[in-house]
Amino acid sequence: MPEQPETSSAADSTSVASSPGGDQVVEATPYGGAPATGGPKRVRTRHFQNAKRDGIKITGLTSYDQLTARIFDEAGIDFLLVGDSSGNNVFGYETTLPVTVDELIPITRAVAGAVKRAFVVADMPFGSYEVGAEEALHTAIRFMKETGAHSVKLEGGERSSEQIRRIVQAGIPVMAHIGYTPQSEHGLGGHIIQGRGEGVEQLLADARAVQEAGAFAVVLEMVPADAARQVTEFLEIPTISVGAGAHTDGQLLVWTDWAGLTTGRVPKFVKQYADLAGILGRAATEWRGDVADGTYPGPDHSYE
Repeated sequence: MPEQPETSSAADSTSVASSPGGDQVVEATPYGGAPATGGPKRVRTRHFQNAKRDGIKITGLTSYDQLTARIFDEAGIDFLLVGDSSGNNVFGYETTLPVTVDELIPITRAVAGAVKRAFVVADMPFGSYEVGAEEALHTAIRFMKETGAHSVKLEGGERSSEQIRRIVQAGIPVMAHIGYTPQSEHGLGGHIIQGRGEGVEQLLADARAVQEAGAFAVVLEMVPADAARQVTEFLEIPTISVGAGAHTDGQLLVWTDWAGLTTGRVPKFVKQYADLAGILGRAATEWRGDVADGTYPGPDHSYE
């Protein structure tokens, strides 16, 4: 079963920051704050449970390098997922399926080494846990020993429950992932919304299975908002939405989609908060022009 919350205290649910006018503002967070005398606190599995209990929304982003990991950590993002979405965003694959453990380990190590507070989740790629519980445990141990991650994530509900149970029994926290599971996209027939109509019963069965296996949280991807609400109300562990509406305990997005670095079509559920592709494109064009006309480097950028 998931870890039970510790006795609540003010430090579990609030932090103190300064407003622009200098007044103190109490900010709700699932992990406690960063008081001036105490420094930042590390997010733990119990803080996910505390957040669900107290109605505090959990935030997560993907990260694949130490630069973005440090930025997101300092911004107060609760957890960072080093996802197999790196297949599309780092390695140039069309899907997540070709991603290997050996490819994910160094980038997970970079992310884990860059954060002070955020909880780092290592994605277990396709082919690294499907054969059985012992294979799954071997993969999870590699991630924990070689990267410094704080937990692992694997896809599948009932079909992956034994793998989850075995990993949790070894003392490794597991974040589950149900609904649309990208590693199964060919079996699912493409990017198909899960949990519609009678499908909500399977979604609830998968949710029950991962909770009973010991997962501390579960990602719900591409399911109707009402189905996600039913799962959230049914479970004792937190639910994290990836395109599952607003009635979950938290939200997770791929950072390149969220920040506008991804070009072309993005999923309906993504709100873009920046236009990094445009910013970088304009900067590169300006720099190329400055080099071409001789204005860069100028005196300010040259040694005497």
